[in-house]
Amino acid sequence: MDDSGRSATLGILSSLMSFATVWLLLGVLPGTVAAHGTTTGGLSHWHGIALLVLGGVITGVGILAKRYDKGTLRMILSTVFVGIVVAAIGAVLFDVHSPDPVYSASRMPFPRSFYPFIGAAVGLSAIVVSFFLGWLRWPTRPRYTFLGMLMGGWILYPYIVPGFASKNPLGYALVLGTPVAVGYVLWTDASEVLRVIMNDPLARRFGTGIGIVTGLFFLSITGYLSFFPEEGVPQQTVMTVIPAQYQLVVWPTFELLIPEVPFFLALSPGVVVIVGTLSVLVGIQASLIARKWRVDEQVGATMSTANTSAIVGTCTCGCCGPLVAKVAVLVAGPTITAPLYWVFVDTSSPLSVIFIVGSMLLFTGSILYSIGSVYHPDRSTDIASVQAD
Repeated sequence: MDDSGRSATLGILSSLMSFATVWLLLGVLPGTVAAHGTTTGGLSHWHGIALLVLGGVITGVGILAKRYDKGTLRMILSTVFVGIVVAAIGAVLFDVHSPDPVYSASRMPFPRSFYPFIGAAVGLSAIVVSFFLGWLRWPTRPRYTFLGMLMGGWILYPYIVPGFASKNPLGYALVLGTPVAVGYVLWTDASEVLRVIMNDPLARRFGTGIGIVTGLFFLSITGYLSFFPEEGVPQQTVMTVIPAQYQLVVWPTFELLIPEVPFFLALSPGVVVIVGTLSVLVGIQASLIARKWRVDEQVGATMSTANTSAIVGTCTCGCCGPLVAKVAVLVAGPTITAPLYWVFVDTSSPLSVIFIVGSMLLFTGSILYSIGSVYHPDRSTDIASVQAD
């Protein structure tokens, strides 16, 4: 293995170990007990908030250091990465220890019978808008139209295949075809820049680290990965495969529980596809920003506000409905936040799928926009015009 290969491997391992080490330290503190809304090993949701704020401050320091050209790029990216890791751990720690709100169905903003109409309307609108927008705005790029219509199909699917939707081949095709469609769009429109990024060890390592942290964050915040014990779980190691529904259809789900650690992991093809796609997209965006920072450093350019916004938006756009609901509970109380819960957190709500679809389109569009805004072959500050170290 050459030096760049070893560097990439070490970058992946160090990113994974840094996240896992802190999780283990949090999970095995003395006096650990299970429960949301209580302290665990002396920790509470306020410790999560403190870590979240601390991570944001560290990340901000790194961005300001780049802005005012203080320190080497390696040091700056390391600072930003550490800040993001700390913030991600704080967010998950807050989610684990904050109170689980209890809502009654009487507080729903509208009946569940409205969900199919909402989902069908949004799905059909996404398909129609994608068709006409692609026809009028990108007539030579039908892949954009196809991707938008595919995402609209995600939202519409449960309402056009009622009854046996969870085991219909169309549902599996929608999920498994999504990373293929996203990958095709990025490879067609961004392959040249992506090759440059992959040949830049520093940008590659930073993007890989951010992608890993994003994947672990998504798994942790959704409960598929946990280093905290829960009440009522078996006291012996359990390893099994069970059918479970995740995003449109039922998947065989591998579950591993090691109560002595404690450690819980649940993975299915659906989880791997969705979390993997989102993590890769975030990692690519982070790599792109790191590469642009290197170019700015070597040609003496200053960092633009757009770049700052991109890095912050990329690394913080993982908050989902349950986390937002819990933050709102602490601020406003469960009575006021009940509509937020029923709209975003209720498993039968179509907005859970809309969030996933919107995130994929947002990240893909952000990458294409970022590449289009910084990739100009006739400029000396082009992202591909500076050789990697």
